[in-house]
Amino acid sequence: MAELKLGKIPDRTPVKFAISILPDLHRALVDYAAVYNETYGQSEPLADLIPHMLAAFLASDREFAKARERLVTGNG
Repeated sequence: MAELKLGKIPDRTPVKFAISILPDLHRALVDYAAVYNETYGQSEPLADLIPHMLAAFLASDREFAKARERLVTGNG
């Protein structure tokens, strides 16, 4: 089998995930969406922004990345 530079594309099937949040967090998210709109001139629904916000948060957490690597490789 050929060894391609591009690996197999991972599963991109969206997963529905419902949560309840406190009113203060909801207001902060609504405010974030307003600032996003002001910054980029493009309005995005919270449901579209939140997954990107979570992904950015997780990507920026270095301790989580280290712990996750240990968890995945079993070297913990």
